[in-house]
Amino acid sequence: MKTRWRPSLVQRVFLTVLLAFVVVLLALQAYMYISFRQSLAVDQGLSRLGRALTQAISQLDDEARVRAVIASAETIYKTMRVSGNPAGTLRFQLSDRGGKLIHSSPELRGEIPAGSLRKVATQYIDGEPYWVYQDETPRWSLRIAEPERTFAKVLPNNTRSVLPYLLLAFPIVLLPVWFAVKHGLRPLRRLADGIGRRKASDLSPLGVDPPYAELRPLTIALERMLRQLRDKVERERAFVHDAAHELRTPMAVIAAQAHALAGADSSESRGRAQEHLEQAIARASHLTQQLLELALLDDAQPAAPKRVDVAQLTREILAHAAPRAMARNIELAFDAPDRVSATIDVPAFQSIVENLLNNAVQYVHDGAHVTVTLRTENPAGLVLTVADDGPGIPAAEHQRVFERFYRGAGHEASGSGLGLAIVMQAVGRIGGSVEVTEGLLHKGVGFRIVLPAGL
Repeated sequence: MKTRWRPSLVQRVFLTVLLAFVVVLLALQAYMYISFRQSLAVDQGLSRLGRALTQAISQLDDEARVRAVIASAETIYKTMRVSGNPAGTLRFQLSDRGGKLIHSSPELRGEIPAGSLRKVATQYIDGEPYWVYQDETPRWSLRIAEPERTFAKVLPNNTRSVLPYLLLAFPIVLLPVWFAVKHGLRPLRRLADGIGRRKASDLSPLGVDPPYAELRPLTIALERMLRQLRDKVERERAFVHDAAHELRTPMAVIAAQAHALAGADSSESRGRAQEHLEQAIARASHLTQQLLELALLDDAQPAAPKRVDVAQLTREILAHAAPRAMARNIELAFDAPDRVSATIDVPAFQSIVENLLNNAVQYVHDGAHVTVTLRTENPAGLVLTVADDGPGIPAAEHQRVFERFYRGAGHEASGSGLGLAIVMQAVGRIGGSVEVTEGLLHKGVGFRIVLPAGL
C-alpha cells in the first residue's frame, strides 16, 4: 500500500524560517535600491566627476593637452567604479564649442550623447539607457556617460553583497528553532505513545499535566472526550441492564400464559389465558418500541427542520390518542390558534406530544380531563403544555420522573417508565427545556415544554 507523504512540523518550521529569510532579503533589496536612488537625487557620482574634469580643463587652451587629460581620466576610470557600475563602463567625449570632436570613447562609435547642461539625463545609446552628464567651458564641451542603474542591474549586485551574510545567519537561526520545536513536541509524543499503549476498553482519565500551556487545550479536550465516552458506555450498560430487567417480566408472563393456554381444559380458562397472553405481548411490544425510540434519540443526529403547521400536527396526534381516551371516558381538549407555522424537528416534536399524551391517558383516572395548550412566545419560540387532573406527582419526585425506567409509587396503572425519559431526550435534542408544572384546577400534573423554532 502506497504511503501518503505528510509534511512534518519540523519541515514547516524549516520552510517558515527560509521564507522569513527570503522576505528579509527582498526587504533589504528594496531598502538598498531606495537608498541608492535617494543618493542619486542628492548628488550623483557622475555629476561630481563631470564637474571635476570641467574645472580641470577650463584653464587649458591647448587641444593636445585637453585630449591628454580626458584620455588619462578614461584610462584611470577603466579600473574604477562610479554609481555602482562595473569598472570600464564610463564613456568620455570632448569637443570644442564649434562642434569639432576632439576625443570620444570607442564604444560610442562617434555618437554624440546629448544631455541637459550640468545635469544628469537619461539617453539611449545602442538601445541601452545611459546617464549622460554635459558641461561646458568657454572653449570646450564635455560629455560623460555611464549605463543607467536600473533595478534589474542593481538587484544582482545587492544580492551578491547581502546573500553571504544571510546564508551564514540561516543555520545559526534555524538550529535553535529546530531544537526548540523538537524538544517542545516531546510531551506530545509521550502523550501519543501513552494513548497508543492503552487497551481499546480503557477509558480511564489520562492523568497528564502538560508542561506547556499550548498542550493544555488538547489534554483538556481528550479528557472531556474520554469522560463523555465513559458516561456513554455507562448509560448503555445501565440501559441494557434495565431493558433486560423490564423485558423479563412480560416475557415471563407470556411464557406462563402460553403454558396455561396449552393446558387449559375449558373454553373459559383458555379465553382468560389468551387475554392475559395478548396483554403481555402488547406490553412487551410497547416496551420494545419505546426502547427503540429512545435508542434512536440517543444516537441519531437531529432531523432537518421542516416548516409545518404545528397546530394541525398536534391535532392529528390527538386524534390518534382519542380512541384510548374515549374508552375510559377521558376528555381531551386542545387550546391553540387555528394555524401555527414553525420550523421544527418534526420527529422529535411528535415523540414529545405522543409520549406526554400516552403518559397522561395512562395514569389519570376514568372520566378525567387532559388539556393540551400550544402557544408561540417571543423570543422563546413554541410553548407546549400538557396538563391533567389526575393523581399528580409528588414534588419530591419531579426531577426523578425523567429518569429511565423510573415509576413513581402509588399508581395502579403499569408502565415502562420510559415515556418521560423519551420526552426529555427529544426536548434536549431540539435544544429546548421541560419542567413539571401544576395540573388542572390545582390537581394532577402538567408539563411545560419550550422549544426553539423559526416562527
